[in-house]
Amino acid sequence: MSLAWDDVPSPYVEFDRAAWRALRASMPLALTAAELDRLRGLRDPIDITEVEEVYLPLSRLLNVFAAADGRLRDTVSAFLSEPVPPTPFIIGVAGSVAVGKSTTSRLLRTLITQWPGHPRVELVTTDSFLYSNATLAERGIMDRKGFPESYDRRALLRFVAAMKAGAAQIAIPVYSHLSYDIVPDADHVVRRPDVLIVEGLNVLQAPPAGSLAISDYFDFSIYVDARVEDVRQWFVDRIFALWRGAFTDPRSYFHQFTQLDEDEVAAFAHQVWRDINEVNLVSNILPTRARATLVLHKARDHSVQRVRLRRI
Repeated sequence: MSLAWDDVPSPYVEFDRAAWRALRASMPLALTAAELDRLRGLRDPIDITEVEEVYLPLSRLLNVFAAADGRLRDTVSAFLSEPVPPTPFIIGVAGSVAVGKSTTSRLLRTLITQWPGHPRVELVTTDSFLYSNATLAERGIMDRKGFPESYDRRALLRFVAAMKAGAAQIAIPVYSHLSYDIVPDADHVVRRPDVLIVEGLNVLQAPPAGSLAISDYFDFSIYVDARVEDVRQWFVDRIFALWRGAFTDPRSYFHQFTQLDEDEVAAFAHQVWRDINEVNLVSNILPTRARATLVLHKARDHSVQRVRLRRI
């Protein structure tokens, strides 16, 4: 007898806030409110309670996965009767523009360094692998910045593969949010970490047929989720915050927008969301959610209210 789609068991187990909070157990928090302020993204209201109830249980779970990865490596080494050198435990973090994945990634980087042994953690964003504005303009896709085709996927794949293979160090490009472009003749050297966090819009994207995906090298992946209409409002709020802040810097790529009034800024923000970010979210980012190991679902106030963990 065949199963109807409605009868197929979910690959996830779901936790509400209270059930997830209980999984923190006795994991300590060595993070101050001042440190959290430095990690918090623009317009992200995350507080210490959120860290204690959501991110400490997540850090504990990641520690469990990393420890299991080490035990498996030791078992394989014994089976092969030869050393299997340790390589970074790689975590992918995906989600929409303005959903808070950068704050999640920075916070996890800090919490992971507090594990026993104090592992060394590197955080790399896929912005470093965007094509330069000149290249995007030459290809006629400047208005599709952030879409999968705007990234040097081969370079990103080579980087993640080399890290997983144990490369001692790799130089990657530097992206500036101020100039909204790759910085010419600049690089950031990533030295072999114990844990590598790779954060970006499309890090869970499936590969072309017959090819490898970046996520094939991940040991754990997280998708930061929220209702599309909520993320739209967060994006608009962020644009207004930038308009009053970073855009006022004459070096900013968007400095010209400081000449707009509030109604014009609102119209600009809604147009960018409607024509670019929402299209990218619905077409390219949201479909990758089902590939994540864990999904953090945020409510309208940015708080995580549900957690879905893929069954093992």
